[in-house]
Amino acid sequence: MSDRAIKPVPDMREPTAASWLNRNVAGMTVTSFLSDAGHEMVTAVLPGFLGTIGVAAGALGWIEGIADASSSFVKLGAGWYSDRIGHRKGIVGAGYFLTGTALALFAAAASWPLVLVGRALGWFGRGIRGPLRDAMLAESVAPRHRGKAFGLHRAGDTLGAIVGPLAGVGLLSVLPAHSASAPFRQIFLLSLIPGLGSVASFLVLVREKKRPASSRLGLRTALGDLPVAYRRFLRGVGLFGLGDFSHTLLILAATQLLSPAYGGVRAAKISALLYVLRNVIYAVASFPIGSIADRTNKVALLAAGYSIGVLTAAGIAFLMATRVPSVAHLAIVFCAGGLYIAVEDALEGMIPAEMVPARSRGTAYGMMGTVNGIGDLGASALVGSLWTLVSPSVAFAAAGFLMLLGAVAVARDSRNGRGALCERTD
Repeated sequence: MSDRAIKPVPDMREPTAASWLNRNVAGMTVTSFLSDAGHEMVTAVLPGFLGTIGVAAGALGWIEGIADASSSFVKLGAGWYSDRIGHRKGIVGAGYFLTGTALALFAAAASWPLVLVGRALGWFGRGIRGPLRDAMLAESVAPRHRGKAFGLHRAGDTLGAIVGPLAGVGLLSVLPAHSASAPFRQIFLLSLIPGLGSVASFLVLVREKKRPASSRLGLRTALGDLPVAYRRFLRGVGLFGLGDFSHTLLILAATQLLSPAYGGVRAAKISALLYVLRNVIYAVASFPIGSIADRTNKVALLAAGYSIGVLTAAGIAFLMATRVPSVAHLAIVFCAGGLYIAVEDALEGMIPAEMVPARSRGTAYGMMGTVNGIGDLGASALVGSLWTLVSPSVAFAAAGFLMLLGAVAVARDSRNGRGALCERTD
């Protein structure tokens, strides 16, 4: 293997059709739209709900971090197991079912433990489906079209993340409020509709071409088969991930900044709408970013996206330090957040398919997910703890510093050729 080579891994089983917008790409896009509409409807109103049941801000960081950990620690195992048995669709369907139903548990929550259980179960489902779905998507189109396919998928995914929060805010305004928490609880139950719809659409629309099983493929062998350049690349991804905090914390920060000027309920609605704006930027940027990635150095483009993440963290740290309740300034921060997440999700989805041979692709995506999940746990716990023990501005500044280290590491790998796509026969 040569670190200087920049050709995608050749694979005789890669699709060769000129059209990239096929049944699988469309089906997975619809599925992700419905899934995100359901869980983002819940995410947008969750900080407001936690306030009604007396859960502290620091607890949200730990809830998000533990949920992300429950997601990440199964990704590697699920990816390796799919390589071993030769198919992925059933596991992905089960993951969508868990994600689509678990958050409804919040409707019965009286304090943080049941919120943690529901979030962890839902993100466990995301963990077992995410890497395998990305592998299926990568294998559904020719390599030269992967950027467009992933860009469209991420755009559909994020369109759901726009519709979901808008639905949450709208329902929060019209549902009967017999108590402070009552409308939130009804929203959690209503999230079952798009959640179960995502399961149905995936099972009906998406087809899988099964591969030969590798019953003797052990996890250690599968990990050892990952190219050296890919493992180097994951170091920078993991370092950035240690600062890449959950954007639920951005909603919480905006809510706290705006509450003195606008009141708690109105501040929660404005913050949810800012999150919608973040998702609009994410959706609008995803396809162009994917299209650009088909024609440029993907690792360098990812490093540029990471740099925007650093600016996002620095911006919210500054606003929390100055305590200026400016909706306009918050909007800039949320827009930057949407842009860097669009780059991150699209590029991290494409790169493993081009650096790793097809027989190990599930393991590669699972390893990516595990590295990111460990980072998510560390980032959310770090921000939540520093928020409580020191200040929110210090918390976000610390996260930004770690993100900067990751961006520099990935950029250095790109310049040195270490992030180049591997040339390896299958």
